[in-house]
Amino acid sequence: MESDLQTHVTFYLTGKRHGGQLGPIDGMALRPALLAGYRDLTRLRYDYPVVLCAQDGDGASVRPLSGLVDAALGQAGGGQDGERVRRHVLHLEEDIRKLLAEGAEGTLSALWDKAAGAQAGQGLGRVRAAIKADGELADCDRRLPARLVGHAWNAVQQRKSRRFAEDITRLIHKLNDILVADFVRSDAGKSVDVLKSGIGTSHQDSFDFDAMSRILRDSVHEVALPASRRRRVTQLLSVLESQRFCARTDLPAGDEADEPYAFAFGSCDAALRAYRERLPKAIELLKAISMAELEIRSEYHEAKHDPIFEGFGEIGFDPRDLSRFPDYLVCANASRMRGVENDRLAEIFSGGLPMKVLVQTDDLLEESPLGKGHLAIGLRAKQLASMAIGLSRVFVLQCPSSHLVQWSGHLTQGLLYSGPALFSVFSGAPEKAGTLPAYLNAAAALEARVFPAYVYDPSAGSDWAARFHLGENPQAERDWPMREFAYEDSNHQRMAESLEFTLVDFIVCDPRFADHFARVPPAHWNGSLVPVAEALAHEPVGLPTQVPCLTMVDESNALQKVIVDENLIREARTCRDMWYSLRELGGIRNSHAERLLAREKQAWERVRKQESAAPAVVAAPVAEARPEPPVESEPERSPDEAYIETARCSTCNECTTLNPKMFKYDANMQAYIADIDAGTYAQLVEAAENCQVSVIHPGKPRNPKEPGLEELQKRAEAFL
Repeated sequence: MESDLQTHVTFYLTGKRHGGQLGPIDGMALRPALLAGYRDLTRLRYDYPVVLCAQDGDGASVRPLSGLVDAALGQAGGGQDGERVRRHVLHLEEDIRKLLAEGAEGTLSALWDKAAGAQAGQGLGRVRAAIKADGELADCDRRLPARLVGHAWNAVQQRKSRRFAEDITRLIHKLNDILVADFVRSDAGKSVDVLKSGIGTSHQDSFDFDAMSRILRDSVHEVALPASRRRRVTQLLSVLESQRFCARTDLPAGDEADEPYAFAFGSCDAALRAYRERLPKAIELLKAISMAELEIRSEYHEAKHDPIFEGFGEIGFDPRDLSRFPDYLVCANASRMRGVENDRLAEIFSGGLPMKVLVQTDDLLEESPLGKGHLAIGLRAKQLASMAIGLSRVFVLQCPSSHLVQWSGHLTQGLLYSGPALFSVFSGAPEKAGTLPAYLNAAAALEARVFPAYVYDPSAGSDWAARFHLGENPQAERDWPMREFAYEDSNHQRMAESLEFTLVDFIVCDPRFADHFARVPPAHWNGSLVPVAEALAHEPVGLPTQVPCLTMVDESNALQKVIVDENLIREARTCRDMWYSLRELGGIRNSHAERLLAREKQAWERVRKQESAAPAVVAAPVAEARPEPPVESEPERSPDEAYIETARCSTCNECTTLNPKMFKYDANMQAYIADIDAGTYAQLVEAAENCQVSVIHPGKPRNPKEPGLEELQKRAEAFL
């Protein structure tokens, strides 16, 4: 065992395999044990592929294929042959996933028909008819982030552009109405030719247009538009009709307008140049919209408004004005975010420009500028996200492509946000692809804390608790997520152990870093091999006595043990510390809160100890108690006698106010019947009913001739 430990420690400290005991992992297609069940994703039902819906009744623009199939089976998969149809449809869904994995492209309807082939009649028709959505199918690959974000952006912008176009169309029609009304009132508008064109050819012989024109000119005297207003309205119409920020929807068939501007770009530099070139036109259009609204309401006053609109836009805009325009979309790759491109991105964000920027990261494991042996894990993505959050008014969404569908609600929030937004997405598809498919690689990055998912939304509130959201990361309170791994040992017995998924588990899937790992043959497995997560939890002092290792499986799913060198353990500690910092921003295991809680707990403990240690207080001697005089009990009363339980009186004044001669207070301000003949039986009953503590008993009436005695006695029965 000593020689084994020495060999393992030597590799851990130097990365060198000595003695021939340790083997390389190149070409073995090893993967972390927790990923053993995900060899063939086409056989699994998960979020991908997705349908980029052209039209969908519930407004969702991106729908998982599995979700659409489940909904259709629930609607049309019943009946006597329901189970057969269900199995057939699920098999067809698997065939569609295989087609996409092999490189096929197309819409859901096209690939459904291709996968169904000649079997389309076996119950598939009614299930397919129940799927109302259609659109391009997209798998989780390198193209997915731009396709999915671009599709969602396009859906949002179409709705936004439609509203903008409707507003502009309304203004154009209203301004035209002003000019038409002015023309109708003019002499030219009352000419013979104009009157004839208004009647139409079929009835022209029925009218004397010369006489009609003469009568109208002589009898109607209306004030024409001032020339300055006519020129202003005409100019506003020209600006509104020639704008290119949204497509015209009111043009007659055959009429053409200038092609609307494109708002999707492949770089920040191109988007910023386009924005600057179009800015004068945007100012002109905003000015025209504001002036047109005043003209339509006949509220434009030249003396008041001309000076205001002369300098329109010189001191900037209200963000609510710019929010009416389409947003720009930039789809860029993190590998190109250097130099000029980085500067342009900073200008966009610091200027609060209406741009949504997707920065796609394909490779998280870049070599550090420090050289070999150091990694810059997701360096560019982290720098960009930190810069954007630091500006406080940029919406930031970071998410691996594997979870984009789950986080589509946050994506839509960012697309609807009125200011700039950054979408930082890890595609999971590096150019030098490892052993994992893109979906699994992206999901592993989230699991290993390499690329955590979070949202920073400036519009959600004024503090970090409202703005920063970290909740959906797996087991966020732990350093590393823990899962159960079940397997069969050499004696065919079921075994299970809990494994944590760390940065090292993520790196081992990349063949570029194979030199940092060494396979240990089963004959040399011993107590000196400890899980990586356990090694990370303790800082070593002096020469290590244990070596961190990973539990892995090979192509035949045989268990393997792989040790790792010290370089990657250092990187994992750095990754864990970054996760700590991010977690604090999200309010999870916040050190300030924990420190304050510990301080308050210590203060409470001190007070409790002081109280328990204080000497007992000696009571002063008590004088010998004198016996209290016996309380005289109320004498037994006849039910015929009227009386008050004076000792229970609450001094409510009800009875003494009713008849102060019949009812009086004693020295303790408690009522008694002073003179029963000073009032009537009706007053006794009423006093009993008004008493808040029910201590008045009216007894029997003393005057048998008092009116209404029968009813009064029934009321008094409750108080006898």
